[in-house]
Amino acid sequence: MNLEEDVEVVCPYCGAIFTTFVDTSAGGYATIEDCQVCCRPIELIVGCHAGVIDQVDTARA
Repeated sequence: MNLEEDVEVVCPYCGAIFTTFVDTSAGGYATIEDCQVCCRPIELIVGCHAGVIDQVDTARA
């Protein structure tokens, strides 16, 4: 089972779609990651369990 999954997210600032990785090994979590296009901080709120992503929400950080 692969516990690291890739997911496409939309930047809440510039609207760019980019791929990031989600670690599903520890369950749901929140983290901040910079947009790969405009470099602004994005809060990623991840709902997941071992190997499965339930949802990923984005917000301006």
